[in-house]
Amino acid sequence: MKIGAIPETPLEWLALKLGLVPEPIVDTHAAMLLARTVMAGAELGVFDALAKGPLGVEAVATACGAAPGPTGLLMEALAACGYLRRRGGGFALTGRSRKWLLADAPASVRDKLLLQVIEWRWLEELEAFVRTGLPLEFHDAISAAELDLYHRGMRALAQVAGGEVARRTPVRRGATLMLDIGGSHGHYAAELCRRHPGLSAEVMDLPEAVEAAAPILAREGLGQRVVHRAGDATTADLGSERYDLVLMSNLAHHLDDGQNRDLAERVARALKPGGAFVIQEPARAEPSGRAGWAPALLGLYFALQSRPGVRTWTVAEMAGWQAAAGLRPRRAKPLLTAPGWVQQAAIRY
Repeated sequence: MKIGAIPETPLEWLALKLGLVPEPIVDTHAAMLLARTVMAGAELGVFDALAKGPLGVEAVATACGAAPGPTGLLMEALAACGYLRRRGGGFALTGRSRKWLLADAPASVRDKLLLQVIEWRWLEELEAFVRTGLPLEFHDAISAAELDLYHRGMRALAQVAGGEVARRTPVRRGATLMLDIGGSHGHYAAELCRRHPGLSAEVMDLPEAVEAAAPILAREGLGQRVVHRAGDATTADLGSERYDLVLMSNLAHHLDDGQNRDLAERVARALKPGGAFVIQEPARAEPSGRAGWAPALLGLYFALQSRPGVRTWTVAEMAGWQAAAGLRPRRAKPLLTAPGWVQQAAIRY
């Protein structure tokens, strides 16, 4: 999936084909304005103000505690971009904003948009990172409020792919216990347990992540079937032949190659015969392959975020960790609801 210059008229299509459109401006200035406009609508509460029906600019401004003039400009921009539509003398939600941007919508990603306000500040340090090689190591500097929003944002993203993840993850017949490594909010584990009634889950994350994400996990409503376990993935003893499934989603890019190899060995020991180790990550292109936008951009972003030596990984690298640990890798499966992400599974025999 890509973003970029999309012509709206035949004349624009021709200009694009002839190379007359300055695509770097579209990829930067236009994309920047669109991103900040939608983020502002979410943060100011414009979408939630319209949840019960169309309203005029003055009413929305009052509900949001904002100035009417700029609020009107914001709503006009959101309408032009397909996030609002004009209704009578006011504005109404479109299907897109009603599904994804209302705070209490089942599929809402609003918390991720609120997190992106913080991520925007992180990205201001990108040039300094490239010059110096010194990443932000944001996990060490994030405030308690930002950490809470971080886990809520990750939960918002997880619920988009949760159903597909539960369907695609290999769970052997009779499985009773899984481990979700670095899962914080526990949504993937919860979806897997809902799909497999005999399955329970432990969600392991750092103590501070467990504390911040505990209320989010409690809202899954699964009680003792899905519980937190405090632990550091880089050092924790995972036991021997304990789990039928170990899921590691969006953690490998925070670890270097040696740490991922070591973790794969501990996971292999912790799996029962027939159990599966599933790595879920944005897959970096193979050296001879064409790079997808999402994994390539995220690889740069994760390197900025975290610490030296981390990045996104190729499918071959992920499967290599599994094979070196004595597991038998399967063919990677792309996730339709998370473009660029794959599930790389391996079985212990």
